[in-house]
This record gives sequence, C-alpha cells and structure tokens, in this order.
Amino acid sequence: MIDYQNLVTNHSATLIEKLLTHLLSQKTVDIRFDYLEQDQWSIISMHQYEEDLEISLRLHLNDVYDLFLGYYDDDDEFHEIIHLMNDEEKKSLPPVLKKAMKKVLDDEEGINLLCHFLNAPIKK
Repeated sequence: MIDYQNLVTNHSATLIEKLLTHLLSQKTVDIRFDYLEQDQWSIISMHQYEEDLEISLRLHLNDVYDLFLGYYDDDDEFHEIIHLMNDEEKKSLPPVLKKAMKKVLDDEEGINLLCHFLNAPIKK
C-alpha cells in the first residue's frame, strides 16, 4: 500500500501539480463551497476511483490553503491527510484560480469555470 502520509508530507508540490494538470485538461472546473461547523472553504477536487483516492485543494478564510488527500484503506475505512500549503506552493497556483476560489468562499456559492480561463492574466 502507498504511504500517503509520506506522499503528502514530502511530495506535496507533486500532488498539487498533478491536481492542476488534471484540472487544466478538463473542459470545466467545478469550484465548490463547503463548510463544517465554523470552518468554511472553497474546494477543487479530482478523484482516482480505481485507487479510492481524492486529492483536493481548499481555500479557507484568511488566505489559508491546504492540500487534502482522502483515501479508503483495505478495510474500507476513510482517512484524511491535510497539508497546510506554504507560500511557495501558493505561488504555484494560477492567479485566476485563486481569485475564483476566493469569490466562491466570499459568496458562499460554487461556480463552474471554463478551464481555458485559468491561465488567463488577471485584468486590473
């Protein structure tokens, strides 16, 4: 079995790149809003069903980003690993994606965005 904790802890940049590459290969990206008790976030995700794996990027209040990895083990128990993203990892995100995720978080409402907009420059 893959050591997911090691993967997230030591190779988070690779997982972020994998998620972004997957999203940019799609026609649209679904940015959802979610919450649990007092915590709120916008989220983008990809699923690898053959591995029972979810990789997500979440934006919380106060510009806190995290990488979320969820998986099922051999006993069908769900596990979550969360990695707080550092400044360098945040810089690797397309500016339009960050702006869209902030809008979803601020509006508390998801959006579906055409992926070709994710690489567009931000107009000031």
